[in-house]
Amino acid sequence: MGRLAGKVAFITGAARGQGRSHAVRMAEEGADVIISDICGPVGTSGVRPATPEDLAETVRLVEATGQRVIWDRVDVREPDALKALAKRGIDELGFITTVVANAGILNWARTHEMTQDQWQDVIDVNLTGAYNTVQAVLPHFLERGEGGCFIVISSSAGLKGQPFTLSYTAAKHGLVGIVNALAIEYGEYNIRANSIHQAGVTTPMGDVPGLGALIEERATTVGPVFMNTMPVEFIEPIDVSNAVVYLASDEARYVTGLQMKVDAGLVGR
Repeated sequence: MGRLAGKVAFITGAARGQGRSHAVRMAEEGADVIISDICGPVGTSGVRPATPEDLAETVRLVEATGQRVIWDRVDVREPDALKALAKRGIDELGFITTVVANAGILNWARTHEMTQDQWQDVIDVNLTGAYNTVQAVLPHFLERGEGGCFIVISSSAGLKGQPFTLSYTAAKHGLVGIVNALAIEYGEYNIRANSIHQAGVTTPMGDVPGLGALIEERATTVGPVFMNTMPVEFIEPIDVSNAVVYLASDEARYVTGLQMKVDAGLVGR
C-alpha cells in the first residue's frame, strides 16, 4: 500500500514539468488525481507554453500507475473554472484531501524596464492563481471535516531576492504569506499548509532564453545569487515531487506553516 493510498490530490499546472512529476509520483503512491493546465500561451510569459498533447501525456502516465485521473484545461486565473473542476473531481473520485498549487509562469526584465503587463501577468498567475486554487477547495475541506493539506510550490525566489524577475520574486514571496496565514487560520480544523522552495529545476521554465544573458552581464555581482552550494546546476522534478509526497502523507500530519527548501544550498548562499 502506498503512502498516499486513499487520498485525492488536486494539482494545477500538471501538463508537464514539475506538475506532471507531482501527479505521477502521487499516483505511484496510491493517490487519485485531479489535474489541470491552461495548455497555451499566457501573455508575457517567456516560457514555451504547454500543449493539450502534454496534458494528455500526463493523463496517460497517471493511468499507467493504475490510479484514476480527472482532467481539464483550466486557467488558474478563472476561479469558477477551478471550482467546477474541483466539484467534478469530488463527484467522481470522492473528497479532495490534498491541493498542490503548482501553476506558474516566468518572465524577466531589468526592473526599470519591466512593463505593467509583465508585472501583472505573473502576479495574476503565480499569486492570485494560487489564491483561486485554495478558494476552489477550501470549502470542501471544511465540509468534509477531516482536515486537508495545501502544498504551494513557491521557489528559492520566495525566500531570497532574485534579480531581473521582480514580479516572479514578489509573487513567490507572497505565497509564503498565504501558506503561513492558512496554517494559523485553519489549523484548528486539521488543515495544513506548507510551501516548497526549490532551486532551478530541469523543466521548460529552467530554459529561459534572455535571462541567462542578463545574468552573464553581471556575472561577478548578481551571478552568485543563482548558484547552488552543492555541486549541481539544476535539480530534477522528482526531487520536488518527493517533498510533495512527504508533505501530503500522514508522516507530515503535524507539519504546517513550513517553508521546505529543496534547493541544493541555494537560499543559504
